[in-house]
Amino acid sequence: MMKNQTHRFAARSLIALAVAAAFPQSAAWAADAAADSDTAAAPAAKGQAGQLETVIVTAQRRAENIKDVPMAITTLKGDKLDVLTSGGQDIRFLSGRSPSLNVESDYGRSFPRFYIRGQGNTDFDLNASQPVGLVVDDIVQESPMLKGFPVFDVDQVEVLRGPQGTLFGRNSPAGVIKFDSAKPVFKTEGYATLGLGNYGAKNAEGAYNLPLSDTVALRLSLQSQNRDNRVHNSLPNAIARDFEGYHDHAARLQLLVKPSKDFSALLNLHGRNMNGNATLFRANTIKKGTSDLVDGFNYDDYPTDGANTQHLRTKGANLRLRWDLDGLTVHSISGYESADFYSRADVDGGYGAAYALPMGPGVIPFALDTADLLPDHKQLTQEVRVESNYKGPLQWIAGLFYFKEDMQIDSISFDTFAPGHPQNAAYSQQNQTARSWAAFGSLNYTVSDKLKLRGGLRYTSDKKEFAAKRVDGITAGPFQVNRDSSNVSWDASGTYELDKNTNLFGRVATGYRAPSIQGRLYGLTDRPTVANAEKVLSAEAGIKQDLFDKRARLSASVFQYRVTDKQLTAGSGSINQNQLINADKVVGQGVELDFQANLSDSLRLTVGGSYNHTEIKDDKLFISYCGGPCTPTNPAGPSAGTSRVDGNPLPRAPQWQGNFTLRYSTAMGDGEFFAFTDWAYRSSYNMFLYAAKEYKAKSLTEGGLRVGYKWDRYEVAAFARNITDQVQAVGAIDINNLAAITNEPRTLGVQFKTSF
Repeated sequence: MMKNQTHRFAARSLIALAVAAAFPQSAAWAADAAADSDTAAAPAAKGQAGQLETVIVTAQRRAENIKDVPMAITTLKGDKLDVLTSGGQDIRFLSGRSPSLNVESDYGRSFPRFYIRGQGNTDFDLNASQPVGLVVDDIVQESPMLKGFPVFDVDQVEVLRGPQGTLFGRNSPAGVIKFDSAKPVFKTEGYATLGLGNYGAKNAEGAYNLPLSDTVALRLSLQSQNRDNRVHNSLPNAIARDFEGYHDHAARLQLLVKPSKDFSALLNLHGRNMNGNATLFRANTIKKGTSDLVDGFNYDDYPTDGANTQHLRTKGANLRLRWDLDGLTVHSISGYESADFYSRADVDGGYGAAYALPMGPGVIPFALDTADLLPDHKQLTQEVRVESNYKGPLQWIAGLFYFKEDMQIDSISFDTFAPGHPQNAAYSQQNQTARSWAAFGSLNYTVSDKLKLRGGLRYTSDKKEFAAKRVDGITAGPFQVNRDSSNVSWDASGTYELDKNTNLFGRVATGYRAPSIQGRLYGLTDRPTVANAEKVLSAEAGIKQDLFDKRARLSASVFQYRVTDKQLTAGSGSINQNQLINADKVVGQGVELDFQANLSDSLRLTVGGSYNHTEIKDDKLFISYCGGPCTPTNPAGPSAGTSRVDGNPLPRAPQWQGNFTLRYSTAMGDGEFFAFTDWAYRSSYNMFLYAAKEYKAKSLTEGGLRVGYKWDRYEVAAFARNITDQVQAVGAIDINNLAAITNEPRTLGVQFKTSF
């Protein structure tokens, strides 16, 4: 069977490469990559008028031309980032902006969940691990509460698809999303942006770079995103009256010390303070037997008898040291991150209950008003890396990595109809300490002018100590669970220069995710659940090509992967509890495309797309389906209320995704008029592991537009996000009633920017 799969994969690869190679080829080759930087994206190299800039990435921990890196990578920067963040969007704006990338959240502006090539994690517990790694300024962000840090004053975002188990390694079997902040430079510069929008939105962003001497430079970056409440509670005597407003502030201070060309130190201090609302779960909003919203749905009205509030405070610091010695470069990267989180929501999404009338909208079987807290979280990381910097066919990287995380999670309940809905006696508490260390290395060897080979190896050791208890008049627990795990990950890849404009690449890689433990105890008889380590084997092949005298660029890839002991999250039917499970195997395969072109001096185009087919393969895996009145479509399991999920796709994994941008500019007066439109499409997906008519998200297309005028050092623009105002169910709560989570409606606004 495996042999046949390999043959099919090879055939698909050759067909895709042949199709891509049929594009016209340009006559010249891009300049060599810029010199190494301290793992930050080097400035793009500018070509002749009308040509695309050379994109420099650090996906392999060195600054390289993206064309020379043998893996599928998408970058976002410049105008595109400005447009996508123009309405005060949080990090979910990345969803669909790279092939095979989806981002969503059941918490709102906090706790984003990332999916690459279908692999992600729908777990809503606060210690949930994800197979997509997030790296910000060289520091892995392990906790879900750290992953939503606002995107501002960023040089470049890199989306690395496929396992990244060698050079990054920390729980990244699906890929890595890498953010590189703009670094201090030795000149005075900066910018300030002010935006105003509907719903009372007020957004401000700015940066100030100041050289303090010939050897010391400072950069201060600030962002403030604010919006008034836009949803009203029409229920008389409600606890909470208005929702969906927020105040989200973040800052980053960097100090660069470079006393000589051989040494530099970069200190980064950053923090975030966000106050707002949790996601609104809207009771009985999905029409029975369909995934449509009910007739007469009113986004602006939310009748609820529960409270809804959320705050998130994060702070961190990192220090990056670099020594350039004779023949090698040494890096030391030290990081500290912490988070304090509180989120309370009316999970049943309505008011009253079947035993406490009146109730609504529709039938509310039982009240569910809960809060999750992360009162104590700390993360420490340390990496020491050495790399070659001499000329020659053999280049190498070697390093050590250490990770430690301590956290406490509290889950409390307000399921009472006493005045003010006070906290009841039941709550659960989890405590977890995770430690990990790794040794890693990679080799790059130039076989000839046309062929370059790479290989990497990483040994990882993980240890988790976990305890959970439940208090409900009496105390149950603490129930202790300890897990130790180790793994060897590797990758092998190569790039072949077909001609001066065209590189072919191939890559085989493995990835690993440490065991996960969860103790969200619902009752006194519950026990923590454990998912064993998962491992992935992936193969991909592709082409990267400059076209039309470097006025266009194409990147196309095909891939196939197999995950054994895939970690998944299953609900418990009518109980607000997740449990961790392992599926015997999950397979995936697909095709991805990135294309950019300067169509003329006035028009710039980007097109991206992907097809992902994922499948759960475990004929002994049966999942409890919804506690509410849904219509499951999978075969029934051996126990009442269960569904067979063998053959299902992974949840929240759309098969088809596409993105498109077009920028027009022309000289006007003493400045430039510009218009930028962007669109993203995704096909439908299952919201949960099982399939049900109500819980299959419909396909969605969202677009944006930004029109403005630039002159001198100023810019004024008007923007719209979700300009077609499509609102539909993108997620759901399946334990109680047909409660939906919807996407955001249309936002409009204006911006003013000045640079100096």
